[in-house]
Amino acid sequence: MKESNVYDCSMIEMDRRFHEKGNMTVVENNGALPYEVKRVYYLYDVPGGESRGGHAHKELYQLIVAASGSFNVLLDDGVNKRTVTLNRPHQGLLLVPGIWRELNDFSSGSVCLVLASHEYDEDDYIREYEEYLKYKK
Repeated sequence: MKESNVYDCSMIEMDRRFHEKGNMTVVENNGALPYEVKRVYYLYDVPGGESRGGHAHKELYQLIVAASGSFNVLLDDGVNKRTVTLNRPHQGLLLVPGIWRELNDFSSGSVCLVLASHEYDEDDYIREYEEYLKYKK
């Protein structure tokens, strides 16, 4: 998806269930996401000042959620840049293929939950920014 831009990435409000004993957020296949979830992973204990990501995907869609705490996601399409702050566990950022992303400014104790459209495939990654710019052209 070479033609994608940072404005194709959007915030998704997920189904929240309120209860006096604690709230719950639900994400189901064939629901709010435009893909079936094939892989789930989470990042935690990210040291202060560190960043994660620093890559793009050719085909992978992802929903990124701040399950706890907060962090920023820098989106870059080779022309435009946009920063999104995630800090609510019932909202997620839908990332489309072809967008460079960097996650930074993690708060203490934050957990970044990722729901991906494909299983891990190293060939889907673009890990060098200069290579990414060539891919986008």
